[in-house]
Amino acid sequence: MLGELIKSKTRLRLLLRFFVSQANSGYLNGLATDLNESTNSIRKELNNLYAAGYINRFKKNNKIEYKVNIDHPLYDVLKKVVYKHLGLEDLVEKVLERMGNVEKIILVGDYAIGIDSGTIEVFLIGKKLNANYISQLETKIEGLIGRKVNFYIGTKFDSKQNNLTLYSNE
Repeated sequence: MLGELIKSKTRLRLLLRFFVSQANSGYLNGLATDLNESTNSIRKELNNLYAAGYINRFKKNNKIEYKVNIDHPLYDVLKKVVYKHLGLEDLVEKVLERMGNVEKIILVGDYAIGIDSGTIEVFLIGKKLNANYISQLETKIEGLIGRKVNFYIGTKFDSKQNNLTLYSNE
C-alpha cells in the first residue's frame, strides 16, 4: 500500500519505525544498523523527514537523536496510515469482533519498534480466551494482512521489553 506511494524504501522504513509508536527514537548509526541500510541513505532520509517537520531531532550525549513530531498536523493521519499498511488496524478489529472479552492487545517484537520483519507478535490479555479459536484466527488474519501473526495468551502482561498497547478496555 505505502510502497506504491513512497518510492524510497529507506524513507518508508523510517516512517514505519517512527510512526508505529511515538516512543520510538533513534540515532543515525543505530537506525542504519537496525534497518540494514547505509548511514548515507539514512542521513539523507532523516534530513528530508526533519525538513518536512515529520520528525524532530535533538542533541543527547553528544549525538543527534531523532523522534516523531507528534505536534505535526498530519501525525494522527500518518499513524493511521502506517497502522493500516502494517495490518495492525485489521488485526485489532478482527480480534475484538470475535473475542469480546479481550482486556488488552499488546504488540511486541520487531513491529513494536517499527521494523517490518514480516512476523507480528501479539499478546492477548483476558480471561477465558478461546485458544483454539485464536489459532484459527492467526491463519485468517495472515491472509487478510499478508504477514505472519503469532498470538500469545495470558491473564496479565508484565514486561520491560519494547511493546505497544494497541487496545485496552481499562
